[in-house]
Amino acid sequence: MTTLARLLQDYLTANPMPGEVLAPVPLHRKRLRERGYNQSSLLAKELGKLTGLPIVDDCLIRQRYAPPQARTSTVAERQSNVANAFACRDNRLRDKQVLLIDDVSTSGTTLDACAAALKASGATSVWGLVLAREI
Repeated sequence: MTTLARLLQDYLTANPMPGEVLAPVPLHRKRLRERGYNQSSLLAKELGKLTGLPIVDDCLIRQRYAPPQARTSTVAERQSNVANAFACRDNRLRDKQVLLIDDVSTSGTTLDACAAALKASGATSVWGLVLAREI
């Protein structure tokens, strides 16, 4: 994971983004039990070590279980799949510039849904940083 986090750090060095904290895209607790780990959280923790930015990994939550985005075939299905799926459980990210960390972005709908929840809870800005992007 450290090597992958270095790729993210290299990107941030070449393309600075405003960010005070790192927030990984959360998994639903059912999916976390199935998988045993959250790859976005692991990336955020390693990136935090490299950048010195704090990680807030238990504020943004996935409150509704949904099938994996990779199993949907259209952008409309992906939007529906994550609609109202995320929320913030407290105000720790209020007035913060958040770097949202995910492993892969295909359509951007998960990042959009997370950003909407973060902004609704008072984050001043939300930037998405992903390891890979499907074009």
